[in-house]
Order: sequence, then C-alpha cells, then structure tokens
Amino acid sequence: MRKYVNYKFAAEGVAVVTIDNPPVNSLTKETTEDLLDTFNELKKLSESQKRGLVVILTGAGDKIFVAGADINMFLKLKNKQDGENLSGFYHKVFDIINEYEWPVICAINGAAVGGGMELALACDIRIASENAMLSLREVALGIIPGGGGTQRLSRLVGPGRAKEVIFTACNLDAKKALEIGVVERVAPKDKLLEEAIGLARQILSNAPIAVKLAKVSIDKGLDRTLKEGLKVERECVGLAAATEDIKEGAKAFLEKRKPVFKGV
Repeated sequence: MRKYVNYKFAAEGVAVVTIDNPPVNSLTKETTEDLLDTFNELKKLSESQKRGLVVILTGAGDKIFVAGADINMFLKLKNKQDGENLSGFYHKVFDIINEYEWPVICAINGAAVGGGMELALACDIRIASENAMLSLREVALGIIPGGGGTQRLSRLVGPGRAKEVIFTACNLDAKKALEIGVVERVAPKDKLLEEAIGLARQILSNAPIAVKLAKVSIDKGLDRTLKEGLKVERECVGLAAATEDIKEGAKAFLEKRKPVFKGV
C-alpha cells in the first residue's frame, strides 16, 4: 500500500497523481518508490485501455510541489559509487514517468526545488501556478543535479540557459520560467488543476494512437540527427496510416462532424 503518493480520476481518461509527504513533499526513498509503483500501475491500466490515460502530476497543498530529495541522504554518500547509485535510483523513477506512453502534465502548485524541478522536467508539459518557484540548487550543496536535470533542462531550454540556471543555483519565479521555456503555461493558483484537466481533456479529444505516436516521434527523434529524426517520424506516420482512426478523422472532417475515435 502506498503511503505518500495517491491518484484519483478527475475525468474520463484523466488521472491526477498527488505527492503527499508533509511538510514539504520531499522525495524520500519511500516517496520515490511510491511514485514508481504508481506509474507502473497506471502503465498497466493504460495498456488495457484504447482511449488512453493522461496523467496530471501535482503535490498536496498550494505552496510546495516537491521540495526535492531528503538532504540527509547526502550525508550518507561516502564514495563515487554511492553517488552514482543515488543518481541511478532517481533516473529509474523519472525515466518511467518520461517514457509513460500517454502525455504527463505536471501541475506545479508551488516550490519545485532540486529533485522536484527534475521531476517536473521528466513530464511532457508543465503548467505552473502563479506562486510557483523552480530551482536546481544542487551546486550550492556541493553536488550537481542528479535526477536528469543537467540533461533534460539543457534539451528543453538550450545549454546556455541551462548552465546559467544550474551554475547560479538561482530561483525562477513562474513568469521567468515561462519566459525561458521551462514551463508552457502559468495559471492562477486556484485554477491550476482546472487548467491541467482542461488541457488533458483537449488531448484526449484527439485520436489516441496518433497522440501516442506523436510523443514517440518527438521523444525518439529529439536526441538524433535531423535525418534520423525524420526517419522516426516517417515510421510513426506509417503506423498511424494503418489505423482505422485516420479514416474516421478524414471522414469526420469532410462530413463536418466530430470524429468518434476508437483507438484502432
């Protein structure tokens, strides 16, 4: 039974995963294992559905999304292997979220510090509340971001911006995070979840196989050359072309009606 992470359905096909580890929703070993278990469960659930299962990831309360790893864990690091093992543990969990087959929307409801920001970066789309603050402060603690922060942030905003954020250990308010492309939207604090659910429902209104293939094409093509990325795109177009949904989408457009996608 999970103690620090729970989920519920906010709408058909929309699961809201909440990290609830007071007082600051820190990513302790137990919390992180609960998160891993939750996404593995949702992955199995989504595989049994043809309509899809978009996940919204958020934190309990309205001040802190996730405050990062338990700093006491750093005191237990004694050698190079300990550091690599700790980083690998977080990579395993965040990779599961990043590779989840349906879109994952992060609703950042407050401070996202260290591992909390890295967790947000592992999601597909980020919506921040107006009071959100994001920071990768690891260098101020004598270590570097180890949950994918150096890699995902640089791919998201470019190496120069990423180096500035990481080297200075600065705090990004919601406005600045939006400006440099760390988040895609900013919402009022009391409308954050509503905004995320609305976005999830908009995604779910489209052909489910096409949404999954679009995610595959973007993610797999991102770290390849343009030529290799275009090959991935062609393959995904081919897979979409073999579905019944493409015919339904075309017919509905020509008949000026709403399509009824079946995920086949």
